[in-house]
Amino acid sequence: MNTQNNPIGRVAIVTGANKGIGKEVARKLAQAGLTVLLGSRDERRGTTAAEELAASGLDVRLLQLDVTDAASIAAAHDRVVNEFGHLDVLVNNAAYSGGINKPSEVEVDTMRRVLETNVLGYVAVTNAFLPLLRQSSPPRIVNVSSNWGSFADITDPNYLESPDFFWAFPYAVSKTAINALTVHSANELRDTNIKVNVVNPGLRDTEIAGVPMRGAGDPAGGATHIVEMALLPDDGPTGTLHNDDGTTHYW
Repeated sequence: MNTQNNPIGRVAIVTGANKGIGKEVARKLAQAGLTVLLGSRDERRGTTAAEELAASGLDVRLLQLDVTDAASIAAAHDRVVNEFGHLDVLVNNAAYSGGINKPSEVEVDTMRRVLETNVLGYVAVTNAFLPLLRQSSPPRIVNVSSNWGSFADITDPNYLESPDFFWAFPYAVSKTAINALTVHSANELRDTNIKVNVVNPGLRDTEIAGVPMRGAGDPAGGATHIVEMALLPDDGPTGTLHNDDGTTHYW
């Protein structure tokens, strides 16, 4: 289907969206009037999530997408080209926590899988869809990170109240890398109309931690500012890290 015959307006991809924050981002973007491709590595779970959202009248469609698999990314890209011919919003949300590991005890294979999903997956997906985003007006890229990847936080003795913080080593390192690649991408694209930002959705009650998260908020709250950054006006910022309440966070 070419763009001349395609009545669909703005199109968004949300990776890792079959549950948790990603699913809520998909919901909110669709409620804002976008056609949302719900990215999911697991086709069955993705179908269930997409059908649930579509049943409420939202234009949400499954996009089978494994961010660690080049063939899966290529197939997803080809589908977007053939069905829509353009892409307006990319939300890089897919992530793997790697469990609770201290730096001195983490298995190299665990670290490798975390970085492959959380960092290399972001790079691979963004680079694959960047040509389509360049054709959009206005294109937005939002990377989902964490304050656990903030040097300002992890060097603040008043912040490190729990010894468990150090056990999130693989995840935290991957999010520091996400923050860095966001800045580099934004700098490269600064003279274009593509805005690249990163959002810390806050501590949310999702499955990614693999353990109960005391005091965690609901995933929908974490999705709110991600969606706001995805729908930034032309005079909005680029290359910035934001908290779930919209404030700018120190790197």
